[in-house]
Amino acid sequence: MKRSLITLAFLAALPFAASAADGLSYNYVEGGYAKTDSTIDADGWALNGSVAFHPNFHLFGGYSSQEFDNTNFDFKQYRFGVGYNHPIASKVDLVTRVAYEKIDAGDAFDADGYSTEVGVRGAANEMFEGYAMAGWEDYQHVDGDFYGKVGAQAKFNQNWGLAGELKFIQGGDKQWFVGPRVTW
Repeated sequence: MKRSLITLAFLAALPFAASAADGLSYNYVEGGYAKTDSTIDADGWALNGSVAFHPNFHLFGGYSSQEFDNTNFDFKQYRFGVGYNHPIASKVDLVTRVAYEKIDAGDAFDADGYSTEVGVRGAANEMFEGYAMAGWEDYQHVDGDFYGKVGAQAKFNQNWGLAGELKFIQGGDKQWFVGPRVTW
């Protein structure tokens, strides 16, 4: 009986014992240029990061500040959440995430929301990795939307790289980011 319980406990813990796929790190900070292509375009800067607190779990967050073209009107976006990563191949992770989202445009508009997404992240080789995600985001006072997101990082060495991301939002809006990333 004891052997069966030990075996059962071991099997139940197996999915949580794995770590990130080879060549992937969930410890990074990146900053750079951000742009939103919408009815009125906007651009500015963004800062994003992630920290692994368990081999399969990471906290992540992001902040961007953008100004609409030809105006003095700006908005800020915040995103903080938790993610789960599980290797499905030697260099590919299945990634799921949930996050708190906020858009703050001062007195003109302020909304809290959430997002959830699932996708894959993989390392093609030591110098290049990419990901593809599908998600849903929903804010107060705004209808929820599906989105797709693709991103990549070209690595200069073990710690430095250039990251980029493109997010396609239902209805035709796009958001993108490009900038340096430091990984540890």
